[in-house]
Amino acid sequence: MFEYELHQARSAELIQQAEAYRLARAALKARRAARHSARQEAEGRVSTNGPRRHRAPRAA
Repeated sequence: MFEYELHQARSAELIQQAEAYRLARAALKARRAARHSARQEAEGRVSTNGPRRHRAPRAA
């Protein structure tokens, strides 16, 4: 019976650790998304998806 109680305690501890890890990852993801959206709002989109300037072809 003692082993079963140890197993239950260890299982509960692992579940708590996993929840804390998920919470930390979600907070990090939200922080990154907020930083990304703030940067987009502040600067706006300057150029299109193409290259910023046309470069001359490489010399042979």
